[in-house]
Amino acid sequence: MTEPEELPKSRVPDDIKVGRDGLIVEKGHLRGLLLPQVPVREGWDAEEFLRHTCLKAGMGPDCWREKGVRIYRFTTEVWEEVKPWGEVRKVNL
Repeated sequence: MTEPEELPKSRVPDDIKVGRDGLIVEKGHLRGLLLPQVPVREGWDAEEFLRHTCLKAGMGPDCWREKGVRIYRFTTEVWEEVKPWGEVRKVNL
């Protein structure tokens, strides 16, 4: 996982790339994180990805629009087993 980069509200959701970015949404002690593969698997766009990350943090689905909420993006390498105890390969989302 790369170091999370805070996104200015003016760049959200435009600078979130589904299939590349993971998201963290936080406010105070509340924090939610979703990995980059989640919106790909679920068929979400960037805004839906944000809404679900807010819900994961225990906030309302549009919390990312609120004052004091911080949004971060990060990238990861995704790996999968071809079969249990078998070959492991990198996944390109």
